[in-house]
Amino acid sequence: MKIFIDTANVEQIKKANSMGLIDGVTTNPSLVSKENKTMAEVIPEICEIVDGPISAEVMSLDTEGMIREARELVKISKNIVVKIPMTLEGLSAVRVLSKEGIKTNVTLIFSVHQGVLAAKAGATYISPFVGRLDDIGLDGMNLINDFQEILKNNNIKAYIIPTSDYHQSEYVSSFFKARAYLSGFTGSAGTLIITTSDARLWTDGRYFIQAANELEGSGISLMKMGTPGTPTILEYLSSIIGPNDTLAFDGRLINTADYLCYKENIKGSIKIDLDLINEIWTDRPSLPHEMLYELEQIFAGETYQSKLGKIIDSLHKNGLDSLCLTSLEDQAWLYNLRGNDVAYTPVFLAFTFIIDSDVHLFIDNKKINENVHHLLNHYGVKLHDYDDVYSYAKNLNGKNILIDKNKVNALLYTLLTSHNNLVFKENPTLLLKAIKNEVEIKNTKFAHVLDGVAVTKFMKWVKEVVLNKEITEHDAEAYLEELRRSRRELIDLSFSTICAYKENAAMMHYNALNGKNTTLKDEGMILVDSGGHYLYGTTDITRTISLGHPTKEEKLYFTTVLKSVIDLADTVFLKGCNGQNLDIKARAPIWKMLIDYKCGTGHGVGHILSVHEAPNGFRWQIVKERNDSAPLLPGMITTDEPGIYLEGKLGIRTENELLCKEVETNEWGTFYGFETITYAPIDLDLIDANLLTQDEKHWLNDYHKMVFENLSPYLDDNTKKWLKKYTKAI
Repeated sequence: MKIFIDTANVEQIKKANSMGLIDGVTTNPSLVSKENKTMAEVIPEICEIVDGPISAEVMSLDTEGMIREARELVKISKNIVVKIPMTLEGLSAVRVLSKEGIKTNVTLIFSVHQGVLAAKAGATYISPFVGRLDDIGLDGMNLINDFQEILKNNNIKAYIIPTSDYHQSEYVSSFFKARAYLSGFTGSAGTLIITTSDARLWTDGRYFIQAANELEGSGISLMKMGTPGTPTILEYLSSIIGPNDTLAFDGRLINTADYLCYKENIKGSIKIDLDLINEIWTDRPSLPHEMLYELEQIFAGETYQSKLGKIIDSLHKNGLDSLCLTSLEDQAWLYNLRGNDVAYTPVFLAFTFIIDSDVHLFIDNKKINENVHHLLNHYGVKLHDYDDVYSYAKNLNGKNILIDKNKVNALLYTLLTSHNNLVFKENPTLLLKAIKNEVEIKNTKFAHVLDGVAVTKFMKWVKEVVLNKEITEHDAEAYLEELRRSRRELIDLSFSTICAYKENAAMMHYNALNGKNTTLKDEGMILVDSGGHYLYGTTDITRTISLGHPTKEEKLYFTTVLKSVIDLADTVFLKGCNGQNLDIKARAPIWKMLIDYKCGTGHGVGHILSVHEAPNGFRWQIVKERNDSAPLLPGMITTDEPGIYLEGKLGIRTENELLCKEVETNEWGTFYGFETITYAPIDLDLIDANLLTQDEKHWLNDYHKMVFENLSPYLDDNTKKWLKKYTKAI
C-alpha cells in the first residue's frame, strides 16, 4: 500500500516525510492558493523534499489548455504526475499525455465506471472520492438492490435495460451506457433485465468469457444467447410476466419490432414511458454536443441532392410520401456530414423526417457551425430542436410513412401510428449506402494503403521489440495507435483496439486495460484487431503475430484459419447469393477440426460511418435482429475474419476486407466474386506450407505480391526490406 498526503503546506510535507509516512504528494490549485503561493513556487519545493510521485493539478478546463499546462508542469521534475479532472475534456487530455509518456492522475472519480474510463484513457493513477462513493453506494449489488426497490415502488415486475440509444445504434455515447453502469459488463452488446427479485444479462458468444469475468460477484446471472437451455429474452419475460404484472422500459431505447413482439406475447401490461435510470444514476453524463463537419465531395462521391432524389424515388415506387429516418449512420450519409457524438463512429444524434419531399432535421443547434448551417440552408433542410421530434410526430397527420421497425424506437412508433398509415420496410438508405460509389471504392483502397503501412510497421516493431524490451499489451496497442495517428488523414480509430497475448486472445473482444495487460515475451502469439476512420475510408484488420518460435499446434491452427480466409476470398458465386450461402466456405476447414467460432464470419463496413454496417455479412445461420443476410452486390464491402478460440489457451484470427465485384455474365447467369482490399502481410512464421493446396499457395503469393507493391512506396528502406522478407513466395 502507498500513502499520499493531499496538501500544499511544505511544513506538513516535511514532517510527514521525515516520519517515513508518505510515498508521494497530491495537490491542487486551491490548496496552493491557501498557502499564498503559486504552483510554480510550491511544486519545486515539494519535489526537493519527497522522492516520489508529486501530483500537480492543471487549472484549465479545456483539453488543449490541460495538455499545454501538463507539458510545462513535467519540466519541473521527473517525479511530476499531472492531475486531471474526470471530464470528457480531461479524458481527451489524458489520452494525449499518456502517449507522450506523461504520467497522469485522474481525480473527481465518483464511480467504478468512471475509474475504468480513466484507466482506458491511459491514466497512471486514479483518485476516487471514497467517502462520496460510500454515500452513493456504488457497489454493483447495492445498485441492483436499489433499482429493485424502485421497481417495487412503481408496481413493475421487470424492467429492460438494452444496449442502445434513441436510434438503436450499436455503439452509444456515455449518456446511454446504463446497462454497463448497473451491471459492470462493458461489452458492446447485451441486455440487462432486472425484476423485483432477480437480475439477468443476455449477451452473445463474442462476450461469454468477458461477461463471466465482469459479472462475477455481482449477483447478475449470465444468459448465454444461442446456447442450449438458455431461454431467449422473450421466452424468459413470457414465463415471469403474468396477467396482473407490468413490464416496463424506456420506449426511446427499444425498437418497434421488439415492442410489438412484447405486446403480442406478454400477458401483462407494458409501460414504455418510464426512464427509471435517472432515479439511480445521479451523476449521469450529459448528451453529447460535438460539432458537425462536412464530408467534402472528393470524399463522399455523391451529392446530398442525388441521394435525396434516390430516396424519394424509392418512396414513390412503394406508394409512400414520407420517411421517418432515425439511424445515425443513414442520416450522416444522406447529408454528407459527420460528427463526434459516439466514440469510434463519426455520427451525430439527430432525427430526420422526409415529408412530401420536404426534409426536417431534428438536432441540437449548438452542434451546427456557420458553414454547416449555410450548407443545410442551401439544401433547403428545415431545422428543429432535437427534443421536439416527439411533439412533431404526435402532431403529424394523414401521411403514408415508411418506418424501419428495427430502427425507429417504440415511443416514436406509438405517436405516429395513431394518425398516419405506417408501412414497415427497410430504410432505402440502407442499401444505397452499402453499395459504395466509385469515389468511395477508390478512396477506401487508399485508406487501406495508409492503414497497411501502419500495421506493417507495427508487425515489424512488435516482433523485434520483445527481444530487447519489456512491453505490455497496452504498450503495443498504444504504439499501433501512434502509428495510425501519425497520418493527418486519420479521423479516429474505427473501434477500440483489441491487443491480446496468448490465452487472452481467446476473448474475442478482450481489452488490455480491463483485463490482465499481460507483458509480452519472445514466445506465443499476439492477436491485434484494429482499424481506423480516414478521410478516405474505414478499415478493419486483424493480424495474429508470432513473437517467438511457434509450436506445431500454433502453426496448425493458424494455417487452418488462413485456409478459411482464402477459401472465402477466392470464391465465385451466382448473383442472388447472400452471406449465409457462402459462410460455409470459411467455416469448412475449421469445422473439419470439429471446432467452431461463436460469431459471424464477417460484417459489412461503412464508409467513414460505423465499422459494422448492415445489410451484408457472412454467418452460417440467419440472426434476424442483425439484419445482415441481404444478397451480396457489387460495391459492398464485407470483412472476412474466421478464427479459432480455445479458452485458456489461444486465439487466432486473420481478417481482410472484401469488395464484391462482378466477374462475368454468360448464359448461366451473372457471377460475382471478391477483391481483397486489405494490404498487410500475413505472418509467414506461423504458416505450415505443407497444409496448403497449390491454389491456396498461389492465392497467398499473389496477395503478398500485391501487398508489397502497394505498401513499399510508403516505407523506409529498413521496413521495406523486412516487408520483402515477409511477403516472399512460399
